Amino acid sequence: MKQNERHSQNVNPSQKSEEIEDALKSITGKDRKQSINSKVCNWCDATVGEFRDALSAKEYGISGMCQGCQDSVFG
Repeated sequence: MKQNERHSQNVNPSQKSEEIEDALKSITGKDRKQSINSKVCNWCDATVGEFRDALSAKEYGISGMCQGCQDSVFG
């Protein structure tokens, strides 16, 4: 894959304990796995498109943050 190719949002939620899922839900007010499966950002509610790179797509599976939210948080 070329370095400048975008990565699709076909990402599965990472596995987390129920305690972690509950903690994340208490922070965001949303179910992380449901947001990811629905292709929606768990933080800003935007429809998720493509990601800049494979690492950003992987982060979406971990946090549920779209590319814009990742850029805001991680720089």
